[in-house]
Amino acid sequence: SNQPMTILLKQVTIADPQSKHNGLTTDILIDGGVIASIESNISEKADHTLACHGAFVSTGWVDVFSNFCDPGFEFKETLQSGMAAAAAGGYTRVLVMGDTKPVTDNKAQVAYINAAGTNSNVTLHPIGAVTKKMEGQSLAEMYDMRASHAVAFSDGMHPVQSPGVFLKALQYVKAFDGILIQIPIDKTIAANGLMHEGIVSTQMGLPGLPAVAEELMVKRDIDLLRYTGSKLHITGVSSATTIELIRSAKKEGLAISCSVTPTHLFYCDEDMTTYNTNLKVIPPVRTKADRDALRAAVVDGTIDCIASHHAPQDWDHKVCEFEYAEFGNIGLQTTYSALEQTVPGLQPEQISNLLSGNARQIFALPTVSIEEGQAAELTIFNRTEMTTLTPENNKSKSSNSAFMNQSLTGKVIATINKGILTN
Repeated sequence: SNQPMTILLKQVTIADPQSKHNGLTTDILIDGGVIASIESNISEKADHTLACHGAFVSTGWVDVFSNFCDPGFEFKETLQSGMAAAAAGGYTRVLVMGDTKPVTDNKAQVAYINAAGTNSNVTLHPIGAVTKKMEGQSLAEMYDMRASHAVAFSDGMHPVQSPGVFLKALQYVKAFDGILIQIPIDKTIAANGLMHEGIVSTQMGLPGLPAVAEELMVKRDIDLLRYTGSKLHITGVSSATTIELIRSAKKEGLAISCSVTPTHLFYCDEDMTTYNTNLKVIPPVRTKADRDALRAAVVDGTIDCIASHHAPQDWDHKVCEFEYAEFGNIGLQTTYSALEQTVPGLQPEQISNLLSGNARQIFALPTVSIEEGQAAELTIFNRTEMTTLTPENNKSKSSNSAFMNQSLTGKVIATINKGILTN
């Protein structure tokens, strides 16, 4: 039939600091992709009824940094398989980085990614390259890409190394109130580093990547940010010193924000003695003290977002000697439960902000709220149910997860976006 679909959520608790119903356990009726009513008891019959006892509903989750490998590396992931993994992980929007072949450094590439998410349950937001071909030399056509709806700019796994080029980029995006995303790694320091430089790397006999390679980059970028008065998001923060630098830059009033990955919240370098290539990430997982500082920074709000850094790698690039394995792991389906597992005691509103609200604000995405008459873009999650990523329920084309077959606390029940229920 052509009737819009109706979805009824029974007894769900609203976790949305923007909503006047925040904290309320209630029924929500969705009709044709819009929240039709929020009442303590709705008895009318719907096409889909979800019993949500014990579950929370927040605005749809946003991942701020995922690699979908498409075009060019479709054997690792496609936009379709990436969106399937995202929906299963509770996401309604994903910022897709441009480390593809060709690189997302022009409006045609931006349009390709945008189009894939148009009629899907997941909205895709392309991240344009800062420099042409991500070579770090000359600026890409950021203005054109912005006009074609690129939401931010980043050279992804090739963070801009030249201070002069990065300065120009900050000035350039400031003209249209744009934002740059940077992974904090100075590649001139320990270019061959495979893991955090410390006692464990020495014991394992692996070349180290010292925290100073990250901290120098963060210091430099904060200096350039201050000079330009532009906007910067640092993703993949991994050291306690980095957190301190960002905390004081925020106090100073600079437009700086940051995200941490589930891998960095969950693991530290002591977990790498098994040479698990799925823990080989950039920046590397650091010491237990660093990890604990990251957890504390999530609680106190210094860290704005949890970013999956979803980085699919095929079998050949992961099941090999540690030295030759590619960096990165898949993470979209386990990000929420890894957060719940590592930072217990968060308020429902904090989870909502870390996975949705803050990213929407930072990247100027549509702000939705759980109110009557608003578009229904929602994620329903249960904080106490357990979940396990297995080869059977993994939606990604790749299986390089740091959490495969691990039982974790916290389960995504469903997403609702554009009138589509995914559960």
